[in-house]
Amino acid sequence: MARPSHRHIPKPPQIFDRDWEWSELTAFVSDEEPGPRLGVVSGRRRQGKSFLLEALTEATGGFYFTAVEATAAESLRLIGEAIGRFTDAPAPPRPRDWSEAMELLFDLAAQRPVTIVIDEFPYLVRGDTSLPSRLQATLGVRGGRHLRRHPRLLLCGSAMSFMGGLLSGTSPLYGRAGLDLVVHSLGYREAASFWNIDDPRLAVLTHAVVGGTPAYRREFVGDDVPVGLDDFDDWVCRTVLNPARPLQGEAEFLLAAEPDVRDRALYHSLLAAVAAGNHTSGGIANAVGRKATDISQPLTVLKRCGLLTVDPDAFRGNRSAYRIAEPLITFHHAVVRPNQSLLTQRRNPAAAWATSRDTFLSKVVGPHFEHLCREWVSWHAEPDTFGGLPIEVISGAVADPAARTSHEVDVVVRGAVGQDHGILLSIGEAKWNKVMDVRHLDRLRHILGLLTSQGIDTSHARPACYSGIGFTSDLHAAAERGEVVLVDLKRLYGGA
Repeated sequence: MARPSHRHIPKPPQIFDRDWEWSELTAFVSDEEPGPRLGVVSGRRRQGKSFLLEALTEATGGFYFTAVEATAAESLRLIGEAIGRFTDAPAPPRPRDWSEAMELLFDLAAQRPVTIVIDEFPYLVRGDTSLPSRLQATLGVRGGRHLRRHPRLLLCGSAMSFMGGLLSGTSPLYGRAGLDLVVHSLGYREAASFWNIDDPRLAVLTHAVVGGTPAYRREFVGDDVPVGLDDFDDWVCRTVLNPARPLQGEAEFLLAAEPDVRDRALYHSLLAAVAAGNHTSGGIANAVGRKATDISQPLTVLKRCGLLTVDPDAFRGNRSAYRIAEPLITFHHAVVRPNQSLLTQRRNPAAAWATSRDTFLSKVVGPHFEHLCREWVSWHAEPDTFGGLPIEVISGAVADPAARTSHEVDVVVRGAVGQDHGILLSIGEAKWNKVMDVRHLDRLRHILGLLTSQGIDTSHARPACYSGIGFTSDLHAAAERGEVVLVDLKRLYGGA
């Protein structure tokens, strides 16, 4: 069977990175097969979804409509006016319901495939919950009269819990989409390039505050970039701790914008507990003064919204670790929220930062550096680094019965060696602000011994040390003998 034909649509120069996303979008809209096509584009707010889709419609001569929070009647009037402008109609059409509106949209593609984007789609469904069913009816069966029109319809939204269910098995649109694209934050290396930061230490510190969200550089801080490590503290004070800048209130908005979040006080407390270092459901429940069963549903909502992620423990099947997905939310709950009175009443960000800087380095940057190390293994490390292809990169805890304790392992790598999968390739320790020495290697060797005694195959496992400062000469010598893998900031940002 011949492959569908697609025409090449060059990515506009104003779009930074996003090569893969642009390729998927352009392949979808340039599909020349007859009939309608449905695609869904989602992702947390501020990631550049609308920017991408606006550029796509401009490049293809398509139709773009951004919904607003409004009644169904007003939304129908607004989309009718937008269709009228697109077609240069002497008078805009007045669709009576969403079935008529969808017919009008599909008619735009009666002669050729046309890109049609509906942004902020959840707003429309909130005004009329029958909209997905009406759209499904308009899409119809894949044949007959339904092949006479050729819309390339893209539905976009930032309400992750809603968008995640739009194509689920209980949705009228289940099985109808040919594209389900999630626009993620920029990777940490791409984020450093986007912010024009060459110093990897400064890049980690900045990423621990704003992550890889593109909008935070231009729209939220007006291209105010820290010019060096000496400027970082002042940059924090004049941007994210500055009550006059929108970045300070952004974390509150991200939670408020999720329709499934009801008791916001509880949800903020849950996020604050995770930011403080509580990563298990029991620890989080204890921190907020609730039973674990009472917070199960709110934690599920935060996961559905894309604000929390949960990873299994590498060595304990019944244990999971929760992590905040957006660095700015971690920063907010570790630094901004505890100092709200200083920031709003006295308008004294320098004083707030002076009391919180150590907390930032220990509770925010330290764990964030560990996460970046795991990302490095997943996305940038060559298979030769660990003697196999990394597949799963998480953290875990190893029991030490003799010492009546357990050992946290920051980077656990499992992967493929030849035809064998699930092989333990490496265990690693990450230290952001400490020069690592042979004692860290000895600790990793001890943990490998414990794992061996527990019946785990460690024959392929390589110890690894990740440091934000560097390593002693003895540890470098051990690396030269092939006894340990060393990853410093230079390798984290530029090496494999």
